Amino acid sequence: MKGTEHFKRTIQMYLEQRAEEDTLFARSYRNPAKNIDDCVTYILNYVKNSGCNGFSDGEIYGQAVHYYDENEIEVGNPIDCHVAVNHVVELTAEEKAEARQEAIRRYQDEELRKLQERNKPRCATKATKQEVQPNLFNF
Repeated sequence: MKGTEHFKRTIQMYLEQRAEEDTLFARSYRNPAKNIDDCVTYILNYVKNSGCNGFSDGEIYGQAVHYYDENEIEVGNPIDCHVAVNHVVELTAEEKAEARQEAIRRYQDEELRKLQERNKPRCATKATKQEVQPNLFNF
């Protein structure tokens, strides 16, 4: 895997947002010869060649934009590494709604289970010997 999926998703979300806001970049971003995997490989090679261990968000995002803006760019060899990302990936409105519905469903299932447990007898009672009342006709 080239970098972590979290890193790749963070870069891709930034690029998609930028493409929505910047029509000029949107044309470069939609170039069929470019893809997010090569973009991540390019960024990782840039970081490796720089010799630095930490970068600001702007530097990394700038390299991602640079990859899509340049037609002739050397991507480099894939690098197998682990990338630490200090961002929380924002969920889309659809993902948030789906997560909310899942949470509601789990809550309802739990409450139903509690109700069913409450209606069950607590423990199995032993069959008690029923006392027979004397009857006048049995004498």
